[in-house]
Amino acid sequence: MKKTNLMIFLMMMLVMAGAGCSSDETEMKAQAGGEVELTVSSAVSLQDALNDIKKSFEKENANVEVHYNFGASGALQQQISQGAPVDLFFSAAEDKFDKLVEEDLIEEKNGIDLVGNDLVLVVPKASKKEIGSLEDLTKAAKISIGTPESVPAGQYAKQTLENMNLFKEMEDRLVYAKDVRQVLTYVETGNVDAGLVYKTDALNSSKVEIIAAAQGDLHDPIIYPVGMINNLDHAKEAKLFYDYLQTEASMKIFEKYGFKNLK
Repeated sequence: MKKTNLMIFLMMMLVMAGAGCSSDETEMKAQAGGEVELTVSSAVSLQDALNDIKKSFEKENANVEVHYNFGASGALQQQISQGAPVDLFFSAAEDKFDKLVEEDLIEEKNGIDLVGNDLVLVVPKASKKEIGSLEDLTKAAKISIGTPESVPAGQYAKQTLENMNLFKEMEDRLVYAKDVRQVLTYVETGNVDAGLVYKTDALNSSKVEIIAAAQGDLHDPIIYPVGMINNLDHAKEAKLFYDYLQTEASMKIFEKYGFKNLK
């Protein structure tokens, strides 16, 4: 019986010693700059460019892993306002970004207007509708735009239609989408006759045709600000990625996907 108790005691000591070593190793890894995970909430229109940038960044910074939360800028802004654990916010609209600055969740010095975009009219490649300009939207039975309250592209689209005195006439034909990618899908599948999307999204689709770009005076400037959220657990690594987004290599990637360099 004594021998059995002694064996159990020795086994418990070995387990505890192993756990202690494991804990010490974890602490040593953290002190030595072990792997850190960053969360970046970003407008979905940036998805392709940011995925390319992530690959090159993680090659150069093996201890940092970037996770994206893509969606409509308005919805992402609300999540952050309500306490979502996020390190950086990359918005497709200044007003959504400015809201977080006003709430003291982002310091103005920790943000920058990085890239710009264009709003374009697209139709399905096989479209038989005679839509050759923005004015021809009156010929469309259904037009898709993002929900203006939460999707910046939808907000710009609504402004464009209002400034062309077309919004009231076409309001009952509008099909609202949760984000700009959904607008593009509706056009690609022929569920609508036309849609207003970002140029960057349209360029990546072989199923739509770009008909025209909305003139800059028809809507607010399309500017994408990015910034670091205050009180970060990984402020050093967040700053590393924030700075990397502004490098020449990253800007070339943004330009490859059709974004304008605002630096």
